[in-house]
Amino acid sequence: MNYTLNQLQVFLKIVQTQSVTKAAEELHLTQPAVSIQLKNFQDQFDIPLTEVIGRKIYITDFGKEIAEAAENIINQVYAINYKTSAYKGQLSGKLKISIVSTGKYVMPYFLSEFIGKHAGIELFMDVTNKSKVIESLKHNEVDFALVSVLPSGMEVEKLDLLQNKLFLVGNSKSKLKSLLPSKKIFESLPLIFREQGSGTRQTMEKFFESHQIHVLPKMELTSNEAVKQALLAGLGYSIMPLIGIRNELHNNELQIIPVKGLPIKTTWRLIWLKGKNHSPVSTAFLSYLKAQKSKIIEDTFNWYEQY
Repeated sequence: MNYTLNQLQVFLKIVQTQSVTKAAEELHLTQPAVSIQLKNFQDQFDIPLTEVIGRKIYITDFGKEIAEAAENIINQVYAINYKTSAYKGQLSGKLKISIVSTGKYVMPYFLSEFIGKHAGIELFMDVTNKSKVIESLKHNEVDFALVSVLPSGMEVEKLDLLQNKLFLVGNSKSKLKSLLPSKKIFESLPLIFREQGSGTRQTMEKFFESHQIHVLPKMELTSNEAVKQALLAGLGYSIMPLIGIRNELHNNELQIIPVKGLPIKTTWRLIWLKGKNHSPVSTAFLSYLKAQKSKIIEDTFNWYEQY
């Protein structure tokens, strides 16, 4: 046996994603490079690790056992790295955060200086929709989650970071420069929604329910970026977080349409399970945020207050 750590990491990622293509994307490698690593790794075993049927790759029972062993080896390597950093007096370990998709416009700015100061910290940040974020938190798979709508039925603690503002947004060519709070206007607009499970979708539906407005989605898309591109193309209108459309507003590609009752205001919150036993890394990160969040907001999000 002469397998490398890199081969173990590649194989484990293929098992986790059930796809060579997805593994390549997550590892920031080309698909041929991942395929070569997989072949070189598999050639060292007399028993197949994978089977390809059609275009889909399947992991054999033996392959699953090897993947479990690979994960243990990789974790031990991480532990060696952490112990080395700790011995040198450096803060080290993993910081795991799951964030809702629009949180990608927020969370990096609250992380960058902290991560930059502590080279021994490995950051794992999953960007997904709200339902998956809450699942990760519920099963204690992450240290923190970033949400704009607090989960129901869960005991959590929280730290408020930034106000979230949602406006009715349309293409800059739209002639709807000003709207009255009329049910008919919303009912006649071609509205674009996020998918079920999205926090933005939940906030949008709650607004319509509280104002007794009955609408049907013209289109349903699975990311804020997809919604934004649909708006740019003139396919309709949507209630969107301001945080994700700064450049488009500045470039006069999108416009905010004034509507009574908008913006909807929520709060970006970092949450964690109540009573969670924080690691030294997550404890240090919380202390950093409490001390620095006001400065980060002032330095990075001062444009936000114009709206």
